[in-house]
Amino acid sequence: MNQEIISKAAEIIKQNSVHDGEAGFGICTLSLIDENGFPTASIITPSKVDGINWITFGATMDSNKAKRIAKSNKASVCFSTMEHCVNLVGEIEIVTDADVKKEMWYDGLEGHCKGYDDPNYCVLKFTTKRYNLFVGFESEEGTL
Repeated sequence: MNQEIISKAAEIIKQNSVHDGEAGFGICTLSLIDENGFPTASIITPSKVDGINWITFGATMDSNKAKRIAKSNKASVCFSTMEHCVNLVGEIEIVTDADVKKEMWYDGLEGHCKGYDDPNYCVLKFTTKRYNLFVGFESEEGTL
């Protein structure tokens, strides 16, 4: 396990999250399995992260993302530019705990929900099972 590459990947993820990032709102690609068993990808803003271990996102219960997660918890998250590709594969869950919703809330969600106490607002928590990292022309893959 190359800890240096993993640390660099964790920093890339952190820089793209709302709560930990320095450059504002970052984005990544979240891939889920749709109702017909096919992969679907969409752009989403990470809310809060723990290195490559887990990432949270704000969503709504009536969104396609939540509906797809309810049927299949398999997911993949990808952060990429010309210089790096951080690809994580794992499982995702819908979290409706009031304290978690409040902690993960950020102002950019107000276009989708009335506030952190909106019953339609939920948190999607992705947990990494395996990773494939390409950072600074070095690569690393493995499992957590």
